[in-house]
This record gives sequence, C-alpha cells and structure tokens, in this order.
Amino acid sequence: MSDNLTSLFNESKNLSSKWVKYFDVYEENFSKFKGKDITFVEIGVFNGGSLEIWKKYFGPNARIIGIDINPECKKFEKDNIEIFIGNQSSTNFWKSFFEKVGMVDVILDDGGHTNLAQIITTVECVKNINDGGVLLVEDTCCSYISRYNSSKKYNFLNFSKKIVDDINSNINLEWMDLKKDFKFSLKKYIYSTHFYESMVIFNINRKKTYLNEHCVNKGVNHNIVDLTWDGLNEVLGVFKKYSNIKLIKKILRFIKKIIINNKLKKFFS
Repeated sequence: MSDNLTSLFNESKNLSSKWVKYFDVYEENFSKFKGKDITFVEIGVFNGGSLEIWKKYFGPNARIIGIDINPECKKFEKDNIEIFIGNQSSTNFWKSFFEKVGMVDVILDDGGHTNLAQIITTVECVKNINDGGVLLVEDTCCSYISRYNSSKKYNFLNFSKKIVDDINSNINLEWMDLKKDFKFSLKKYIYSTHFYESMVIFNINRKKTYLNEHCVNKGVNHNIVDLTWDGLNEVLGVFKKYSNIKLIKKILRFIKKIIINNKLKKFFS
C-alpha cells in the first residue's frame, strides 16, 4: 500500500472510503502528475474527504475539481477546490462541463457506478483528456451487481473488453479474425488500457494511436521455415506421422484446432 496516500487518507478531516488495494493503483498511475500543472477531476464528492487528499497529493500547482449530482456537495468548494453539480450520465452535462473547464489531465470516476454512468462518462471524457492523461474508473466490480446494471450484456466491463478489441483492430493485418470497423470507436484517443481488480485505466495519447504497420529491416534472410502449426503436432498423437502430406495437413490442422479448443475451453468457463 502507498504510504504517502495512506497517510493523506488517514489525515483527511472529512470522511472518505476506499478499498485497500486502490492506493497502490493510484500511486502507480498518478505519481507522474505530482507537482505538475494539471487539472484533476474526481467524480463523486460524497463527504469531500478524497478531494482534500488529492489536493495535498498533487500539490499547489494542480487544479482540483469535484463533480457530484448532490447539490449539498457544493459546500466543499474552497481553497483551490472547485465543485460542479451535475449528472455524469448526461451527455449535456459533460458538454457544458468541458465548455467551462476545457481539457483536463486526470479523471477519477468514483461516482454512480451504474453501467450508464460509467460508460457515458468514458465516452464523453476520453476525448477531453490531454495526451499523456488518464481516465481511471473504479469500483468496476459493480458490473457484476444487478442493481447497478440495466443489462448483464451491456455492463461496463464488457464495454471495456470491447475497447480492447477496438484498440487491437488498429493494426494493418488483413487476416486477423477481428472486426476492424466498429460503428462506435474510441481507438483514436485511447492508446492503452490496464485492468486491475475492480479498476480499469485508460491511457490517452492521440499521437500513439496511428495505424500499426509491419516493418522489416535489411538483414540477411536465412529462409527459416515457420513451423508454428507443426509445433502443435504433439496433440495429434498417432496422426503425427501423416502431418507432411498436403491434403492430410489441412485436415489435421482442422483437427488440431478442435483438440486445442477442448484443451483451452476450461480457461474461459
């Protein structure tokens, strides 16, 4: 656990609640912003305790902004801490917010935790985060809790997994079994994503989201044969000796896939 953040958490005059493992994740992803001239936004003010923590953690050069749907949270606006009242599930709120605030560097979503709130927040925020910035969505365990979701299929973690596909489609490789033209895409903003226990991090960098091209140097080609599938012959047992016959090779490759899938399916159950 991060000692610095833990101390700030315990010393905060106002109430705050966090899961123990979160502190190391914060430190891992936020430490590079300490002492910098940044705009930090936390969604979910509650009792105001965490805003005090972030103000001290990032230092006097940071602009600290809290967002909450409850108008009572406006009382925590003081000493370089701004409070905006609004609904994170509303695209109109985010449009108005970024028109007033401009681009930001770090957004921490500790708000409503519903699939609507987390997905709309991600969709509206990533395009308004500076390159090198971060969106951290926490309490994603709520994707597994029915009261927070209108649908199991459309929960936030499934949305995040689709973003993984979206990012990986940004490569010039024709024979990939991956959809490359998602109707909704965020891959021009999101460079990478990290999954933690109950947290998802989106790293924003438009300069690094260009189409990935394959490159080959001018070194000596030794014409080494690619034996990828031949290396899997051991799964075939008695059929192994027939693997060099052209027609049989195609049939055996199909059989290999069935056998491999049977070996792997337990890891996806």
